[in-house]
Amino acid sequence: MIRAWLRSARRDLKGVWKKKRLIWLRRWRGFGPEELHTQLVNLGIQPGDVVMVHSSLDRLEAFTGKSSELLTVLQSCVGEQGLLLMPTLPFTGTAVEWAATHPVFDPKTTPSRSGLLTELFRRWPGVIRSLHPTHAVAAWGSRAPAFCQNHPHAATPCGAGSPYAGLLTDNGKILLLGTDIEAMTFFHTAEELLEPQLPLSPFTRDRYELQVRAGSGAPQVIVTRLFDPAISRKRRIARLIPELQRRHAWHEARLGGAVLVRLDAREVLSALTDMAAQGVYCYEF
Repeated sequence: MIRAWLRSARRDLKGVWKKKRLIWLRRWRGFGPEELHTQLVNLGIQPGDVVMVHSSLDRLEAFTGKSSELLTVLQSCVGEQGLLLMPTLPFTGTAVEWAATHPVFDPKTTPSRSGLLTELFRRWPGVIRSLHPTHAVAAWGSRAPAFCQNHPHAATPCGAGSPYAGLLTDNGKILLLGTDIEAMTFFHTAEELLEPQLPLSPFTRDRYELQVRAGSGAPQVIVTRLFDPAISRKRRIARLIPELQRRHAWHEARLGGAVLVRLDAREVLSALTDMAAQGVYCYEF
């Protein structure tokens, strides 16, 4: 009884502390939609841009608007002629573990486990979702259908034909909103391109047959390689940061205690390519 009471008391105290902290943050460091829009423009997000967004609402807690207003700010920055993208992975562990459950992926009903904002975006009016069982992308903008249409035919989740690889052809940008670089899914695109130069393949030897449901018809099968969990555990993408900073390709701003970072996909690939040529990798081998 005493232990249960202590656990309950700790939870209550933690809840009170979090509420008071949030009140303090929003009073003294709070920012609204206009301030966020201004900061994103200053970071280099422009109308017509193709932008892949990674976010953490927990670290954007000083934002005084609604979560939906975060989306409208992002949309207003790129405009309908631009393209707003978010990864909407349906799992929180590894793709291999998820595949072992024999799921049927439905882009309309399978929830995103890549953060609350991605799930809200997935359901947002005018947003489509690419048809890939493990690394589906939600996209908004006039070019969204064309940008996502080849994802089911990609040999790997983030390789050629995927929206992630499309960041290279369309000079795409990557935006980290309160989250760190370890969340950057585009790294997998670079892994495929650099696979022959890596000490170990990041992919499984096996190919997986996974089911996706498009519309009311029978599920279709997509064959793909997945990322080897053993290699994934050794991945340390943060090792890329000093090289990006050296190249002046790391564009950072702070707002309400949150760190906002804008990267260019081509610069990321170029930095990783040069690092690999020198035998430097983003893994802890």
